[in-house]
Amino acid sequence: MATRTQSYLSEVTEIANKLDRITIDSAINILFNAWKNDNQVFTFGNGGSASTATHFACDLNKWVSDKAERKFRAFALVDNIPLVSALTNDNGFSEIYSDQLKNFLRKGDVVVAISVHGGSGSDKAGPWSQNLLKAVKYAQDNGGKVVGLSGFDGGVLKTAADACIVVPANSTPHVEGMHLVLTHLMCEQLREMISPGKQASSSY
Repeated sequence: MATRTQSYLSEVTEIANKLDRITIDSAINILFNAWKNDNQVFTFGNGGSASTATHFACDLNKWVSDKAERKFRAFALVDNIPLVSALTNDNGFSEIYSDQLKNFLRKGDVVVAISVHGGSGSDKAGPWSQNLLKAVKYAQDNGGKVVGLSGFDGGVLKTAADACIVVPANSTPHVEGMHLVLTHLMCEQLREMISPGKQASSSY
């Protein structure tokens, strides 16, 4: 057991060291500009990525914003279970995020799409994460910005997003775990950037 523990932690370190710092900074820049311009941020994902989406929206609204003069306005599109189930029942699972954006998205808003495989690959229900890709396309077609969190080879999301942070690992647990690390990293930097007295000196 101890050997596997050390191996797993070594893999985490190796993955973290391979992350693209420039893309991380680009994603932070997009989110900072959303706060600066009072735009909304919408997060979403499926499965474990849905919980990451909720966690990220919570942190942007509370932890990042609690000392700021103006707070982030972040919403996780996975949270309204009656609405998500109604949209699934009436229009199909592939529309649950794009249908919500049709109601909420305004020009300049940011969507954060979180997907382990980035919309590539399939299982018994068909291609993965097509609902995310539809929402990404809707956002870009209507003046929104897209931040992606992906893994494996990045999938479709890697090229579809304005900034897509790809976790270079072929392991769902490693990708999902690193996505949480990345959201916390972004939140820590954003908290510093929007705290009183910091905005004017930011290079973003």
